[in-house]
Amino acid sequence: MSNRLIRRSEVEARTGLSRSTLYDWMKRGEFPQPVKLGARMVAWRENDINEWLESRETRAA
Repeated sequence: MSNRLIRRSEVEARTGLSRSTLYDWMKRGEFPQPVKLGARMVAWRENDINEWLESRETRAA
């Protein structure tokens, strides 16, 4: 598995979610939290996003 960090634009592209939905779901505990890289910069662990996507597929099946 990859330990790569991915930025919000890639997370949005992979999940199909908008920025506001990502942050709303994070606040509700329904989406993985990002890693803070700086004062105004965050990224997500690729593994966390992949696991989240897999869990969504499992629930839909």
